[in-house]
Amino acid sequence: MIDEILQQQLSAALSGQLKVKIQINEAKSVHGGDINQTFRIATNEGYYFLKLNDGIRYPDMFSQEYAGLELLRSAQALMIPRPLAYGTVQGKAYLAMEYVVKGNAVNNFWEDFAASLARQHRNSQPHFGSPASNYIGSLKQFNTPYSNWPVFYAFNRLLPLARMAYDQQLIEKGMVQQVERLCKQLPQLFPIEVPALLHGDLWSGNFMIGAHGKACVFDPAVYYGNREMDLAMTRLFGGFDTRFYYAYQAAYPLAPGWQQRIGICQLYPLLVHMVLFGGNYYNSVREVLQAY
Repeated sequence: MIDEILQQQLSAALSGQLKVKIQINEAKSVHGGDINQTFRIATNEGYYFLKLNDGIRYPDMFSQEYAGLELLRSAQALMIPRPLAYGTVQGKAYLAMEYVVKGNAVNNFWEDFAASLARQHRNSQPHFGSPASNYIGSLKQFNTPYSNWPVFYAFNRLLPLARMAYDQQLIEKGMVQQVERLCKQLPQLFPIEVPALLHGDLWSGNFMIGAHGKACVFDPAVYYGNREMDLAMTRLFGGFDTRFYYAYQAAYPLAPGWQQRIGICQLYPLLVHMVLFGGNYYNSVREVLQAY
């Protein structure tokens, strides 16, 4: 059970948001990834989902996740759990949101998922990035706006992570130099593409089948970027059916040469995983870089 002070503040925050008195009856620990503690909260008004983390170490993690979920919901494309409240109590940060009930997939699940993602990607803005930095996992994700994708990808994604990996002695100086060389090639490798609203961390662990049989996505690392990033991420750890890719291509075709850019787009999440989880990803990073 969560402590009484947190329970009181959470109850007040949910009551204010939902405009009805919320009484918390039980908090049951559930599986929710490697980064946060997660709970199913039972109340007089039904179930809610709760995340907890260190509010001193990650003071704005949940405020940025809240904003990201709201932005994705505003696209009215994919099913996104509604965020309800966030805050900090005695150094403990929390995020409460709608509890998503699992269901069974509809017959055209993958086609619907792909078409919905394509609709989300058609949401654009003038610049790549976002007004504020957020997180991917527990790592800070820089979103300084640029009008040019190769510049954004180099300075906000690849170079900071390569230097961080080097500082942690996970990669050697030569590999940092390889990343720098690749960054100089990015303008020739990526065609011009308008910024797309990205989930930012779209792997199979960050979606589930909701009660209506359609994909519900969560745990985003939202920004406006090249949409090939989301598609490459879906391929990194598997779990997406081939029908998903055919349906996406039919709904919103990718620019020619996208197959050759998959590795480049996967380099960022590979560096993220290397920094977060250690050197097991070293060979995967090296493999991508050796091609360039």
